[in-house]
Amino acid sequence: MADEQSYHMGDTRYLETAAQFLRDEKQLTYTAMHLQPGQRVLDVGCGPGVDTIALAELVGESGSVDGVDTDPTLVAEAERRASAAGVHDRVQHHVADALALPFDGQTFDAVRSERLFQHLSDPRAALAEMLRVTRPGGWIVVLETDYSSSTIDSDQIDLERRLALAAAQSVRSGYVARQLYRLFTDQGLSGISVTVRPVTSTRYAVVRGASLDLIEPGALASGIVTEEQLHAWHAELERADARNAFFACINMMLVSGCKP
Repeated sequence: MADEQSYHMGDTRYLETAAQFLRDEKQLTYTAMHLQPGQRVLDVGCGPGVDTIALAELVGESGSVDGVDTDPTLVAEAERRASAAGVHDRVQHHVADALALPFDGQTFDAVRSERLFQHLSDPRAALAEMLRVTRPGGWIVVLETDYSSSTIDSDQIDLERRLALAAAQSVRSGYVARQLYRLFTDQGLSGISVTVRPVTSTRYAVVRGASLDLIEPGALASGIVTEEQLHAWHAELERADARNAFFACINMMLVSGCKP
């Protein structure tokens, strides 16, 4: 999983760590796409190509996969990995904005997005774009982090709740996961399904490296917590970890729907 080092959410190492941690949830998104050999599919917010390469195996040699991301470095890494995996002839990655996808309407049989909407200023517009490029009868799948469900076992309940609030405020749309059903309904999608997946960890180093180290500096700068409070918080969590009693949990929301 992760070691003691910290990550940035757009860092390849962070994305790889998250991919391992959420491998079961990723598989659920693939299933929800109702993939068949020969289909053309799209991954919006593809990062370094973890999912595009996996999707290529599911649509087979007669299918194709496109991925888009705003980060040129991640797109270049995704292209490199596709070449290394021997699927570059049917997997392509593009530098593009989720709010203005560079594809004609009704291009794809299925479209997915994972942990992207939380970073967008207008998730509703992104979903509308995903719908635009999907063919009638195609499936749209979104997996998001429900920051409002974040919890860590601690006797300092008020501090823990303030840091959970800071987690939601650390991204542009920290509460979008619980809004997904409404967004899908407003777009007129049919067969909408909602799956809630609790993701737990009993490893303090994992939660610190992949979450707390990203949240706490902002919470400190905004006055949500003080240095003294953080010091006491760290000490408590370290004691729990030392006796194998550390526990953290957050829910993932997976919503899918079919374009009429």
